[in-house]
Amino acid sequence: MDKFLKNILLPSLIMFIIISGLMMLYNAPSQKVEDVSLSTLVSEVNEEKVKQITVEGAEIKIELNDGTMQKASKEVESSLTETLSNYGVDSEKLQKVNVEIKRDSSFVMWMSVILPFLLPILIIVGFLWFMMRQAQRGNTQALSFGMSKARILDPKDKKKRVTFKDVAGAKEAKEELMEVVEFLRSPKKFLDMGAKIPKGVLLLGPPGTGKTLVAKAVAGEAGVPFFNISGSEFVEMFVGVGASRVRDLFKQAKKKAPAIVFIDEIDAVGRHRGAGLGGGNDEREQTLNQILVEMDGFETDANIIVIAATNRPDVLDPALLRPGRFDRRVMLDLPDIKEREAILKIHTGNKKLDKNVDLKNIAQRTPGFSGADLANLINEAAILTARRNEKVIGMESLRESIEKVMLGPERKSRVVGKEEKKIIAYHEAGHALVAVFSPNADPVQKISIISRGSAGGYTMSVPAEDKRLHSRSHFLDELSVLLSGYVTEKEVFGDITTGASNDLERATHIARSMVTRYGMSNLGPRTFGKKEELIFLGKELGEEKDYSEETALKIDQEVSGIIESAKEKSAKIITEKREVLDRLAETLLEKETIEKEEFDEIMGLPDKSRNRDKPEKESSGKELEKK
Repeated sequence: MDKFLKNILLPSLIMFIIISGLMMLYNAPSQKVEDVSLSTLVSEVNEEKVKQITVEGAEIKIELNDGTMQKASKEVESSLTETLSNYGVDSEKLQKVNVEIKRDSSFVMWMSVILPFLLPILIIVGFLWFMMRQAQRGNTQALSFGMSKARILDPKDKKKRVTFKDVAGAKEAKEELMEVVEFLRSPKKFLDMGAKIPKGVLLLGPPGTGKTLVAKAVAGEAGVPFFNISGSEFVEMFVGVGASRVRDLFKQAKKKAPAIVFIDEIDAVGRHRGAGLGGGNDEREQTLNQILVEMDGFETDANIIVIAATNRPDVLDPALLRPGRFDRRVMLDLPDIKEREAILKIHTGNKKLDKNVDLKNIAQRTPGFSGADLANLINEAAILTARRNEKVIGMESLRESIEKVMLGPERKSRVVGKEEKKIIAYHEAGHALVAVFSPNADPVQKISIISRGSAGGYTMSVPAEDKRLHSRSHFLDELSVLLSGYVTEKEVFGDITTGASNDLERATHIARSMVTRYGMSNLGPRTFGKKEELIFLGKELGEEKDYSEETALKIDQEVSGIIESAKEKSAKIITEKREVLDRLAETLLEKETIEKEEFDEIMGLPDKSRNRDKPEKESSGKELEKK
């Protein structure tokens, strides 16, 4: 219906309005002209009332001295002078009149007669031509419906060319893919040795880690055409279209071999077969079957390598992952601190940075950020700098952009009452205070009571170095920090608010994971529960219980015991350091935001370090263990 309105009805309506306007303009009544006889004209000429006479064939147009317009008719065969002489015109008076004779425009006459009949015919013919043209275009689209929609990146286009120099970090992934580059550059030396290069390479990793960028870099390094298509572009509502597009894609790639075929988000068509609603006739499965057939049909000298990317390798069909297909898997993980710094350097290459900008400090503050997150961070900082009419991007803009990416924009217009503001200040001060006196907790970088996103305030704690493994003592200290806001509210105000809801939710999740997943409890080194997942939906639906109700009770008791122990530790620190807590909360109420340097000064910590009173911590830990 939308296409009919856009392609047929709307143009026809516009054409009708234009033609109607022209017809109305053509038939619009002009100034009223009086029709007079030749004898009247002769009388007016003799009385010197006539200013000009215009002759067009048999028609005489008369303009009097007072501007009045008249018209008269004469015989076509006779001239104006002859006609007026027959009616007794004074020749001397006639010579004073400006007489203009125009050639007879037979074309205008014929058009005035024919156009009213011809115009409707032209409209009908034009409408039929337009309809036939649309039908022809529809036939063309139907014929190209099964053709591949892959976008081709020409290796000769140096402006869009990407190489490994444009990819920061991912050292192991680049080394793994270099053999693919070498094969595409000089396949003969591999074939002479009887070696078979993997036909398929599967790029795995969280969203935003640069899987597409790495695939483009492989094509750029090898200097071969790059066919880029998404898995969802194969699937259509008509059965067989996806398989047809797969055939056409590989047909194009073979013509331009050596080449790289990149299928992004392959899990859209590569999920387990037999789990769909349509069984073997499901369009998605038809497409997957065709991909498998095409990859098996490669000749040894085809020089085509298929690279696919996904962040859900667990749902892929086993046939895709067997040897001879996607048997080479390259992991792209979240960047560490050195890689984040390198990524930041790439994204700030075309930006104007202040001399005092420390990208290493920004990298330290962004653990868990992917390459896409870091690119967004730099872009947000550039936007913020431009809005402030500043010339260079400074550290303040970069730090604020980190918080904007993580939590959302500041909500300074949000009205907060004095009592609520005081509660938020003590809540955040409690988090920061317990973090300082918990040896395995992450160091505090910033505290703020300015609302961001859904958070009324926040305490930014960032690990000093990237960690892949987390110890039990780290989790226990993190639990103490999470529960410290709840404990502080109860200690200072004698009541609790809803502000600690997110802290309690995270604390419960960590404590339950310690018991059921990590074996960090008195229940021993085993896991409890098994996650169930429906492959077709790709969504976690629940957890299968592989333990008894008696064990479930013990799990709940262990979780409650871990949380209670962490709460007691928080309460002990807050009670002993109440004076420091009050000073920190008062500073927050006054300044609303405290950076690391000022926080360390308030807490009495040395600059750029977090040396703590180790004997006190050790004794605190022992007392808690006894309890």
